[in-house]
Parts: sequence; C-alpha cells; structure tokens
Amino acid sequence: MDALCAELRLIKGNLQPHTIFFGGGTPSILSVSQWEQICSTIRSFGWQEIKEWTVECNPATVSLEKARLLRDAGVNRISMGVQSLDEDLLGRLGRIHSREQVFRSYDILRQAGFENINLDLMFAIPTQTIETWQATLGEIFSMQSDHVSCYEVIYEEDTALFHQLQAGEFDVDESLADDMYQLLVKRAREAGFTQYEIANFARKHSDDHSFAHPRKAALHNINYWEGGDFFGAGPAATELIGNVRRKHWSNNQIYCDQVEKGHRGLESEERMCEETQWGEAAAFALRMNAGIVFSRFQDQFGVNPLDKWKTEMENLQKRGWGIVSEHAFRLTEQGLRFADSAGSEFVYLGD
Repeated sequence: MDALCAELRLIKGNLQPHTIFFGGGTPSILSVSQWEQICSTIRSFGWQEIKEWTVECNPATVSLEKARLLRDAGVNRISMGVQSLDEDLLGRLGRIHSREQVFRSYDILRQAGFENINLDLMFAIPTQTIETWQATLGEIFSMQSDHVSCYEVIYEEDTALFHQLQAGEFDVDESLADDMYQLLVKRAREAGFTQYEIANFARKHSDDHSFAHPRKAALHNINYWEGGDFFGAGPAATELIGNVRRKHWSNNQIYCDQVEKGHRGLESEERMCEETQWGEAAAFALRMNAGIVFSRFQDQFGVNPLDKWKTEMENLQKRGWGIVSEHAFRLTEQGLRFADSAGSEFVYLGD
C-alpha cells in the first residue's frame, strides 16, 4: 500500500484522470484502513471531474462499512465478480463466494448508495448446461443491475481448469458455447440492456439516443477499446501513453524495492510504430458494436480507416462478418463471435 501510494504521488502531476479503475484481482479484499490510505492519498491530489471510479470486488469480501467508505471517497461504480449462481460451478471455478453472498453483497452495495453496479459472469464453464445458464441469466437480470459483463471461459495455463482439460476430465463444446452466447444476447435485449461491446451490456435509458454508447456503459473500458491513453500503477499494471506501452514488475517485492528507490516499478517499455498503433486500435474498436468510427479514428490518429483497410473491410463484408457504412465499419452479430480473427486482419505484423 505504501509503494502504491508513493507511485501515485510520482505520476499525479502528469494527468487529470476522467476515470479510475481498481482491478486485476480482488481489491475489495483490502482492509478498511488500507482503503482509507488509498482514498486519502487520491483525495489529496485534488483531481477534479472524475466521471467514473470503479472498484472490482468479490461477493465474499463486501461489508457495509467498506462499501460506505468507498462511496464516501468518490467511488461511484462497483464491478462484482459473480461468475455463476450455481454452487457446483462456483466450486469448479475455485471461487471463494457462495450464491447467497452474491445477493447479500448486492443489497449491501445498494444500501451504501451505489447506483452503478456491474455483475460479471462466465459461460461455457465445464459441465455447465444451457438450462443452468438460462436459470443464471434469469436471476441476474431480475436483480436489476445497471451493467452486465459476460465472458466465455478461458483455459489459462497453471489454472485448475486448464489441468482438468489436459487430464481429459471434460471436452470443450464450441457449439454449446455459441448457443449460450446467443441466449445471452437475446435475454439481455429482452431485459432492456443494450449490447455495446462483445461481452458488455448496459441498461438502456429512454434518453440514450444522444450518446454513442448507453449511459451506464463502462467509460474506463471504452477508453481502452478506443485506443485512448491510460496510466497504470501497482504490480503488474500496464499503461499506454501515446505510442509507448509500459509494464510494471509483477513481483511485489521487486516493485516495492523499485518504488522505495524513487522509481515507478516499471519492468519494460515498448515504443510502437504508427502501423502497430493504428492496427491495435482498429482491432480493439471492432469489439464494440459501434465499430471503427471513421471520423473519430482520423481525428485521433490522422489516418482514414476506409482508405487504410478498404480491402480488409470488403473481405470481411463478403464473409458476412462486417458492414461498411458511410460513417463506420462494424462487425455483424456473426462477426462479433469471431472478433479476434476479424481484428487480426488489421494488426500490423511488421515487414
């Protein structure tokens, strides 16, 4: 905590943030006194107009005292990692919370005054059935949250799920995963949510027509997807300023030692060429339903996407994955299921 606050003091003069996001794990596990230290440090900077301040939390680590402290400090958005409402699936995922704690923690957050709560889910979990998924969606949307994020399970090395897959304890069913995704999109629409990114849905409001995204869309994440600048702080954090990408040390001890010496705890730095920067920004933009907005992209990077990637856009359109209009290029509903593959068409791989 001391090192994190010290690093924040090192960078405070370089930015006036519009959004803050505490994540990359379970920051809600921090004690009340630790959060008091962080919040008092940030308040001392005098940052103004922080439109969105998000803290990720696990349902097992929420208390009314902690929730009220965060709300009073200026945190106005909570992203709660539910993952599933099925006890067996929570156990398979190694989660430390129960389904009952999800409902209880949600009520506590509302009681503390949070008016913007995201519920984070996973689908295509091994042994998960379409019936189980449908039941979870029914309960989640009945909770009346403001935002829902749903991600297909990923088998990362050195995780329990990865080893179970390698041991042949289950098979990956791509067809079932696709059915679950289609059900998600359908149920979200019926519940009054607008999909604005592959995995993200925000509650639709009657006056949202004047905005490019729903009013409760995650502003911090939109900045990532639109290729905007962001600072990172803390172990393993990354940042992108202009064409320079940096990564902090993941090792806590090395990070703390570096900060104690007056450094920021950065492990690496990469300077991207323009082609790489443009390609990555285009690929990320395709994750959003709005797609690559030509005028915004040209204002930001000085290049016209329609001229730069005309062939790639036409090819994706022929495959039924993309739609080219006068103002933007976006993926179709089918294309969004293959956004990584579609986006790779725009990524610069070097000479």
